[in-house]
Amino acid sequence: QVQLVESGGGSVQAGGSLTLSCAASKYLYRYSYMGWFRQAPGKEREGVTAIYTGPASAFYADSVKGRFTISRDNSDNTLYLQMNSLKPEDTAMYYCAATLPGAIDSLATALDATKYKYWGQGTQVTVSS
Repeated sequence: QVQLVESGGGSVQAGGSLTLSCAASKYLYRYSYMGWFRQAPGKEREGVTAIYTGPASAFYADSVKGRFTISRDNSDNTLYLQMNSLKPEDTAMYYCAATLPGAIDSLATALDATKYKYWGQGTQVTVSS
């Protein structure tokens, strides 16, 4: 079955760290992209980071470069988002998502939500000052 389940959200202070996890069916990872997206109240859904599930390569939104790290475990069944130096503007609902193989045809679209077929229900991250 196709399933993406996020966990690890919560409330943290600015400057703190948080790790999100996404459990997924293995076939969703192979030769596809997995990504993290976020949506804050009153804002559009934003691509945060994505990783290719063949030979691993990662892509990051400018707003999180140097602070967030995407990774997956050796079984290719769990996706992670390590978030450091969190800021209040990082507050959002965070979603795990996956593409079909071949859905990403250029690097410029790796963080385009319209390219992703499967979505989790989200986990809330709140960063307070």
